[in-house]
Amino acid sequence: MNALLAAGVEGSRPGLNITIFAIFVAITLGIVVWASRDNRTAADYYAAGRAFSGPQNGIAISGDYLSAASFLGIAGAIALYGYDGFLYSIGFLVAWLVALLLVAELLRNTGKFTLGDVLAFRMRQRPVRAAAATSTLAVSLFYLLAQMAGAGVLISLLLGVSTSAGQNLVIAIVGAIMIVYVLVGGMKGTTWVQIVKAVLLIGAAAAMTVWVLGRYDFNVSSLLQDAVNHGGKTGAKLLEPGFKYGKTGTTKIDFLSLALALVLGTAGLPHVLMRFYTVPTAKEARRSVVWAIGLIGVFYLFTLILGYGAGALVGPEKIAKAPGKENAAAPLLALELGGPVLLGFVAAVAFATILAVVAGLTITASASFAHDVYANVIKRGSGEGKVHEVRVARITAVVIGALAIVGGILAKNQNVAFLVALAFAVAASANLPTILYSLFWRRFNTAGALWSIYGGLAVTVVLIVFSPAVSGAPSAMIKSHDFHWFPLSNPGLVSIPVSFALGWLGTILSKERDDSKYAEIQVRSLTGVGAEKAVQQ
Repeated sequence: MNALLAAGVEGSRPGLNITIFAIFVAITLGIVVWASRDNRTAADYYAAGRAFSGPQNGIAISGDYLSAASFLGIAGAIALYGYDGFLYSIGFLVAWLVALLLVAELLRNTGKFTLGDVLAFRMRQRPVRAAAATSTLAVSLFYLLAQMAGAGVLISLLLGVSTSAGQNLVIAIVGAIMIVYVLVGGMKGTTWVQIVKAVLLIGAAAAMTVWVLGRYDFNVSSLLQDAVNHGGKTGAKLLEPGFKYGKTGTTKIDFLSLALALVLGTAGLPHVLMRFYTVPTAKEARRSVVWAIGLIGVFYLFTLILGYGAGALVGPEKIAKAPGKENAAAPLLALELGGPVLLGFVAAVAFATILAVVAGLTITASASFAHDVYANVIKRGSGEGKVHEVRVARITAVVIGALAIVGGILAKNQNVAFLVALAFAVAASANLPTILYSLFWRRFNTAGALWSIYGGLAVTVVLIVFSPAVSGAPSAMIKSHDFHWFPLSNPGLVSIPVSFALGWLGTILSKERDDSKYAEIQVRSLTGVGAEKAVQQ
């Protein structure tokens, strides 16, 4: 792997890439400093003063959601596996319909800053806040670790960094810039960075898509046929389902499990949920998700053209042999289309993507610890806890950033796909059942929430540890040992139903019940009556 990384992308100009990176960082740091002028209260720091409109927040959500994996990974998967690679795009997009219909407006009406606010409304505050914070930190840290590790590989590749020490330095720089964004700008600064990044990413993808289609006189059929022609013996399979995931019964079930985790996990991702609190009303929260669906949907259509375009113009054989393999498809296509300048711009967009996502994850994790654990569990909601809450959040952001840097360095040469899968699986298994039960089941209580969160988290982690994603497979994280007994790489098909069952069982076995609180949360979540009062408290 290191030998491949040392090679870099042939034709790349690291000096040009660094210059573009530096310009982007300077501009975004200026935006962050400008946005930080009004950060005076916890609502300003956590929720950007709830001052963003639905369209603005929708653009920011798309910037938060479309990670480097979406741009580089999916395009590469389509280039090499065709139809099966595009299934990722479909799964990620469909997930937003779940968020729109079941989560966005209801959460905005019932919560204040975090998932713990929603659960604590009708349950015992301290235990459910601690559980919600544990789940949030687990999801955020694993997702953050994957992003940081990917940053080390990607940016080192595009800058031509060949040594391990150089890759470590790149990861540390990414982490340091992200910490500055969060400390200085809070949610407002982070949101503007995500808006800028979304515009850059979607704009770059649109330009490359038009460029690719222009090569084929805007005839998609000609593009697909050329991709098949350059695919060699397996070229015809690029247009058929089952090329990657239809080889055995186990791989088919594994893909179903992954799809379930992706579709349901998005509605439980804490950094996505927190974005619903940055708008002034529930109506704007709903509008923001509609905007996000539109932008994300258009982007994933672009990846279809970019993926097949890379397969046709670059060729799957060249992509598979390139540093970074699948992840090199989009950069290689940029190099083919526009030379080193376009490659440098694409590299800067990828860098912007990583910065925006890790900043969003960091502020979410730090807010959860400061607001749920420090202010409401340790300080029991006292005035002292509220006074020092933002300061604790900033300290937590530094600690989380440092952990992410260290973890990214340790995992830079590991298989990071299982970390992303774990984040989505934990979100779908621990967070989503408790959210839906809390909003829609009158009988649900504290015991059910604790069983669902802790049980879902434990089951997910155990099944991942003993899965082929960690050992026993050619792409496993640990190749020297084989201790797997669970056949699926993603546990969603098992862990999600188990978490729902644990929530039900814990509730039934407990005598705790508060119908009046459920009636209040039902009215508030569905109508918005009383929501603004809760937000202002």
